[in-house]
Amino acid sequence: MRARPTAFGWVDPEISTAPNWDQARVQRLARHLGYLIIWPEPSIVPLPDQVRATDTDVLITPAPEHLTVLTINALLSFVDVEILSPRLSFTRWSMIPSGQFER
Repeated sequence: MRARPTAFGWVDPEISTAPNWDQARVQRLARHLGYLIIWPEPSIVPLPDQVRATDTDVLITPAPEHLTVLTINALLSFVDVEILSPRLSFTRWSMIPSGQFER
């Protein structure tokens, strides 16, 4: 992670009907949550690999349709996911097995 919390902004160009509007909405949420946003360059690299390479804290996207179930599954192993509409938050999975520190 970086010194300042960072977000990876994701608007799927094949899904969005108004990409500029979606980007503005994602930018606004990132600012509201206190994140500096990073936007990807067009790439054939899978989204989870792009996010992992940027070492960000969270991925922010405008709607669930911009991510597949398998992509969300892959992302949650190393980053939080914020969805704008409907407003949803998914936290990354813990690396410590449940009950390991219970006595």
